[in-house]
Amino acid sequence: MQARVKWVEGMTFLGESASGHQVLMDGNSGDKAPSPMEMLLMAAGGCSSIDVVSILQKGRHAVTDCEVKLTSERREEAPRLFTHINLHFVVTGKDLKDSAVARAVELTAQKYCSVTLMLEKAAEISHSYEVIEG
Repeated sequence: MQARVKWVEGMTFLGESASGHQVLMDGNSGDKAPSPMEMLLMAAGGCSSIDVVSILQKGRHAVTDCEVKLTSERREEAPRLFTHINLHFVVTGKDLKDSAVARAVELTAQKYCSVTLMLEKAAEISHSYEVIEG
């Protein structure tokens, strides 16, 4: 995997993936775009959500919505590493069993999400979930 990041102006940078997708980043506390740490947090949410939805769909569960709310804590001093991240999944579906969602969240946490598995080398990662009928 390869990528590049090019300085635009001030503390704004443009990242481009090898597949040609672009994303703007801002080092001024997210003034114009997400900061790199915000993007890392969103990457953890995206990776895990993809897993949860995919696992539920493969199990033929009628999932209609999935949102993950991420909260984090960081060190006060540099480097401002994450010390704790919680991923709280809100999964909506028709006749969706709690046990199916629990298993999907467990699988992303322990086996599939490369982003959170990598981040847990530096920070405490926790997962929680709720199931909504709909």
